Amino acid sequence: MEGRVTGIKPFGAFVSLPEGKVGMVHISEVSNAYVQDIAAVLHEGETVKVKVIGISPEGKIALSIKQLLPPPERPAREGGRGGRPGGPREGRAGAPRGGKRPPRDEGPRVWQPKPPAKSDNLSFEDMMSRFKSQSEAKLADLDHESGGRRGASASRGRRGGR
Repeated sequence: MEGRVTGIKPFGAFVSLPEGKVGMVHISEVSNAYVQDIAAVLHEGETVKVKVIGISPEGKIALSIKQLLPPPERPAREGGRGGRPGGPREGRAGAPRGGKRPPRDEGPRVWQPKPPAKSDNLSFEDMMSRFKSQSEAKLADLDHESGGRRGASASRGRRGGR
């Protein structure tokens, strides 16, 4: 059905429906894409097509704009885990996984080892020096990733504390 946006709040938009009813479109039901600011997508007085997705016992009407939109195109995964029934976004027994997240700008941050440099007849001391610097770099990366939080007993043990 069609309705007119009568109010916008950070969590959603209120829509006036036929027969004097008012429903609400939650921010998660506005678009297939992540919406951070609903005021950037909907405006008061705008006419929108909505679908009734629920009515609470108190008479509150839940609406969706997203469910009337065509499903978004999903890009093919590179090196994905193909062959799983139900596709990558489904959990056990084919049920969709819950929780929506904003899209990531980059993939997960995983430490990748640097390719070993050619030894070119390095002395044992030079190889040990290189190993030590690489190990320190790895530890610094791990320390940065964990926010400097290591086990309290481990840090006390190294410093000789109680």
